[in-house]
Amino acid sequence: MSEILNSLHPIVVCLIVCFAKIIEITIQSLKTCMMVRGQRLKAAGLGFIECVIWGVVISTIIGTLGDNLFLLLFYCIGYATGLFLGSTIENKIALGTSNLELIANDESTEKITDYLKKNNKGYTVLSGHGSKDKMNMIFIVLPRKEASKVIKEIRAICENKVFVAASEVSRYAGGYGMVK
Repeated sequence: MSEILNSLHPIVVCLIVCFAKIIEITIQSLKTCMMVRGQRLKAAGLGFIECVIWGVVISTIIGTLGDNLFLLLFYCIGYATGLFLGSTIENKIALGTSNLELIANDESTEKITDYLKKNNKGYTVLSGHGSKDKMNMIFIVLPRKEASKVIKEIRAICENKVFVAASEVSRYAGGYGMVK
C-alpha cells in the first residue's frame, strides 16, 4: 500500500488520508453510539470496517505524520470532520429510546393526555405540587426518532406552558406499546 501512496502526488495522498480518516472516525462515532444502546452486533460490524480502514490506509502513513506537517494537518482535519459527521448522522438516524418527563398544570395535562391518546402513545401521570400550584408529572417513553416532534407538538398545544426534560433510556421492559 505504501508503494501506491508513494507513487501519487503528495496532495492526492493528503486527500486520501483526510477522506479515510473522515470515514474511519464517522464509523467509530456510530459504532460507539450503537454499543451504548446495546446494538452490539451492528457495532461489531462497524468496528470491523473501521479496523480495516485503519489497517490498510492509515497505518501506511502513520510513521510519516511527524515529518510532514501538511499530511498531519489533513489527518487532523479528517479526524475533526469525522467526529462532526458521525455525530450529525447519529442525530439524524436517532438511535435508541427517549424518556420525556413533563410538568404541567391540570389544564395542560388534559391537553397532553388527549394528544397522547390520539397518537397511541403510552404515558403515566403522577400528581404533585410545584412551588406555587398543584402540578402533574407526565412520563412518556418513546423512540428517540419521535421525541423532537412530540415535544414540539405538546409545547404548541400547551402554548409553551409545560416543562419538558428529555433523557435517553438504556434499558426498559414492558409498557404500553413498548414491549422489548
